[in-house]
Amino acid sequence: MPKQKTHKGAYGRLGVTGRGKITRRKGGVNNFRRKKSRRAKGQFDEMMVISKTVRKRMRRLLPYAR
Repeated sequence: MPKQKTHKGAYGRLGVTGRGKITRRKGGVNNFRRKKSRRAKGQFDEMMVISKTVRKRMRRLLPYAR
């Protein structure tokens, strides 16, 4: 059976936690920064765990992520 290919776009954008959860960066980080409050800008530092509805599709894109 041939090897599965990792989707390089997903590989660059997504991360995997030690427990195997897939994380993503929050949207809207780079636009309208001046309007956003200090608290809102600080929240962009946190990675978000991907929702259950999308998890199966992301696993297919990252076959070798633990």
